Amino acid sequence: MDAGGVRGKRMTSWPSLQTDLRNAGASWVDEQVVTDHGLVTSRKPDDIPAFCRKMIEEFCEGRHAGHRHAAE
Repeated sequence: MDAGGVRGKRMTSWPSLQTDLRNAGASWVDEQVVTDHGLVTSRKPDDIPAFCRKMIEEFCEGRHAGHRHAAE
């Protein structure tokens, strides 16, 4: 978060992290799973099945346009 990686992203998390995410520039929402340009976030262990389904969907979609590899 300190490096600006969440700035402008729509995200969810454990509720106690919402202030940190907002302070880092993210748009925090209270939803089971949130995807923003391939970044998948969820709130709690009960959300893991939905998180895994969404991750599989994202893997199947492949690389999103406009994204760079971390090593580039």
